[in-house]
Amino acid sequence: RYKNSSIIPLVDDIYDLITWGDFAKCFFPDHSVSWFYNKMRGVDGNGGIGAFTAEEMKQLSEGLTQLADRIKAAAERIQPCRSAERA
Repeated sequence: RYKNSSIIPLVDDIYDLITWGDFAKCFFPDHSVSWFYNKMRGVDGNGGIGAFTAEEMKQLSEGLTQLADRIKAAAERIQPCRSAERA
């Protein structure tokens, strides 16, 4: 497990841009949203240390990558529309 790991500082620049509850439901469907929020803060349900495991960190990273890919694809779909407005 990652030591004393709130991962929030690692995603600080995007933290307020993502609805983490929806992210959790999509990419961690076998866990509750509260479980996910606790893991994000690096605590377990009882207030002890409860960081993501290495496997869960990989799952989180892959979920963020998938989300980034979807955002990029949406931006690319919009791009032709922006070019048409300028013409």
